[in-house]
Amino acid sequence: MTDAGLRHGRASLGLSFGVQGVAFALLVTRIPAIQDQYGISDGLLPVFLAAVPILAGAGSVATEKVVARVRPSVVLRWAQPLVLLALLGVGAGRELWHVAVALGVFGLAVGALDASMNMLGVSLQRAYGRSIMTGFHAAFSLGGIAGASLAWAGARWELSLLASYLPVVAVLLPAALVGSRWYTEGKGAEGTEAGAGSGSAGGALSFKLLLPLCLIMTFAYIGDSTVSNWSAKYLQDVLGSSEQLATVPYNVYMVTTLLGRAVGDLGVRRFGAVAVVRGGSLLAAGGFAVVAVAPGAWVGMLGFTMLGFGLCVIVPQTFAAAGRMFPGNSDAAVARLNIFNYVGFLVGSPLVGALGDAWSYRGAMLVPMVLVLATLVYARAFGPEPARYGGGHERPRTADVG
Repeated sequence: MTDAGLRHGRASLGLSFGVQGVAFALLVTRIPAIQDQYGISDGLLPVFLAAVPILAGAGSVATEKVVARVRPSVVLRWAQPLVLLALLGVGAGRELWHVAVALGVFGLAVGALDASMNMLGVSLQRAYGRSIMTGFHAAFSLGGIAGASLAWAGARWELSLLASYLPVVAVLLPAALVGSRWYTEGKGAEGTEAGAGSGSAGGALSFKLLLPLCLIMTFAYIGDSTVSNWSAKYLQDVLGSSEQLATVPYNVYMVTTLLGRAVGDLGVRRFGAVAVVRGGSLLAAGGFAVVAVAPGAWVGMLGFTMLGFGLCVIVPQTFAAAGRMFPGNSDAAVARLNIFNYVGFLVGSPLVGALGDAWSYRGAMLVPMVLVLATLVYARAFGPEPARYGGGHERPRTADVG
């Protein structure tokens, strides 16, 4: 694999992460419009919303089996266009069964997409010999900000879902297809090119060894879903902000997530993954604590800002750790770990809502705080430390590219 090939593969995979960020944000930020277009009742809406991550988990499980026969890049090449077309289907339909089918396809394709993207990311990081995984997730965050901004513009101008989605899909679908020409797998643990059959190389996957990372992934997404689903309500109902100000914390969270991920790989190269994850966990827990005791809206926003900087590094480093833990079986490890992304998303919002109703929303914020702190118990699962340049440590397996 040439340095130029690795650079092209890295750029094309970054594009894929960014496109996925746009598509996901366009879906989740227009849920009220989707509900209105299809006449989905408040009682039925949670069923639709829960079905997407459940089907995504199924898609991730299926991907683990598929990549034993074909390359992850092949899965990604077909899954990304399917996600975009399913998004367009959500906007184009009129009957309830239309949106049910479209969301079902979206969920299954997203599971395959998330799993295959992270498989390629882990493989490329191994080929680079240094941390680059957080940068891919920064591209996702950037895409999410762009998608949320496009959704805001569509709502502001009272565009239909189809009018909002069609131009975006018309631009991103060809871009994703062209970019897929340069998808690249790195080198496997034994120096062979990753690809078909790599999921079974290197012995059986031990779920017992993977379990700490699965728990960390779940805790991180419980924290993330708490911010995305409850930050506006918390600021308005608990901290007494205006409705307009209540929309700010999630935007701040998204921006700080992007900024933290943009520099996260530098931190991992300098201090190692274990130290970065520990620092992120402490910062995120501190953010939840600040939110829980905040006397007013501006202090609450400080807490959500801390959460963005803290949580942003945990998920990409968890995928990277799975790749280091099972270097000959990384595809299967990533696919299985990816399921707990959706577990955390499913658990987080209902958990905080139930505790908020039964106890208090301030008290409910302490639960994700404790769960994020539990990451410290499992932090050693993020070793061994990656290569550190200039310090006499392990040298990279390829030339320093890109």
